[in-house]
Amino acid sequence: MRESKIEAYLVAEVTKLGGEVRKLKWIGRSHAPDRFVAYNGVWLVELKAPGKVERPGQTRERERLTAQGVRCRVIDSLLGVDTFIEGLRRG
Repeated sequence: MRESKIEAYLVAEVTKLGGEVRKLKWIGRSHAPDRFVAYNGVWLVELKAPGKVERPGQTRERERLTAQGVRCRVIDSLLGVDTFIEGLRRG
């Protein structure tokens, strides 16, 4: 399965919930998360194809953001999207 299919599923599920999703383009920053998700707060989401892991720079960037209080998530499957959505519903 391709990352793009997981990304499309995330967008559809968040939208169905009434949330907002934006594709992020980071000027002057490498390795930043792919998507901004707003529903019961804000999340930055990095999407990966199944079995793929973050590159070291992506891990460092996520850790920097998390240390500043930003909620970040890495998702690599449709089940991962479902789990994320369930967490959003619970608040």
